[in-house]
Amino acid sequence: MEVPLPPPEKLIFVHRQPNGVAYVIINRPKSLNSLTRSMMGDLAKAIKSLDSDNSVRVIILSGSGRAFCSGVDLTTAEDVFKGDVKDVETDPVAQMERCKKPIIGAINGFAVTAGFEIALACDLLVASEEAKFMDTHARFGIFPSWGLSQKLSRIIGPSRAREVSLTAMAVTAEQAERWGLVNHVVEGSELLKKARQIAEAIIKNNEDLVLRKDEMHFVDGTLPSSMTEERKNKAFWLWMVSLETSKIGPPSDLNSHFYLYQLQERAHEYYAGMTKEQFKKMQEFIAGRSSKKTPSKL
Repeated sequence: MEVPLPPPEKLIFVHRQPNGVAYVIINRPKSLNSLTRSMMGDLAKAIKSLDSDNSVRVIILSGSGRAFCSGVDLTTAEDVFKGDVKDVETDPVAQMERCKKPIIGAINGFAVTAGFEIALACDLLVASEEAKFMDTHARFGIFPSWGLSQKLSRIIGPSRAREVSLTAMAVTAEQAERWGLVNHVVEGSELLKKARQIAEAIIKNNEDLVLRKDEMHFVDGTLPSSMTEERKNKAFWLWMVSLETSKIGPPSDLNSHFYLYQLQERAHEYYAGMTKEQFKKMQEFIAGRSSKKTPSKL
C-alpha cells in the first residue's frame, strides 16, 4: 500500500495504514525539511499520539523531497529558543525516546545536526543511496542537546564520532552502513518499501516483547546516566552563555576545582529554571556568532 502524497499545508504529515504501520513525514521540501518551533511541537505530538494508538504497531519516519531533515530553520532560530524548550510535550526527541513502538527512520537525503539527532532517536535506520549525515553543531558553537554527543560514539566509535562532529564532515550512506549507523542502504525509489518490509516483519512477532524493545538491546546500562551528563554539559554551556551576554566575568582562577564545581551546580539549576529573558540572551549570543560566519548552504 502506497503512502499518499502529503498536502503542502501539512508540514508534519501522519498516515495510518490498516496493517499497523504508521508513517510520519516531515513535509517542508523547499526548505530541506528544516524545523520551525511549531513543526517540532507537531512532530512531538504526532509521535505521542501514535504511541498511544493501539492500532499502530510500528512507526516509519521520513522526509519529503531530497532531505530527511536539515536541522533547525536558521531563519526562524530565534523562535526555537523562546519559551520552555524543555517541555517534553513539544520535544520530538523526548517523545521518540519515550515511545514504546519501534520507530524506523527512512533517511531519504540530508540528515543534518538536529535532523541527525532525530535520526539517532530512531530504533532502526534505512537510508537511500543519496542520504548524508552531518553534525554542524561545532560551526555554530552550540552543544548537542538531543543525544548526539552520547549516542553517536556508541554506534560508530569515539574516534569516528569525534571526526564527524569536529570536522562537520558529510557521512555518506555507504560509509554509514559500513560503520553500523544504518541497517540498510537502498535505491531512493525502494526506501519506503524496504522500511515497510521491516515494519511488517516486526508486526508478525509478539507485541508485548516488541514493546519492551528498550530492554532487549541496551548497550551497557549507562546511557541514561550519560544522557543526564549531556544535559548537564548543555546546562554548563547555557550558563556560560548567560555569563558572556550579561558581562558577568568569572573569577580569574578558572582551575579552581571548587569554583568549577559551584559553576556546574549553578548551571544545572539554571537549566532547570531558565527564564524567557535568559533564553533571549542565549538567542542574541547565537545570532551574534552566526552573523559573523558564512551562512551554510544547507
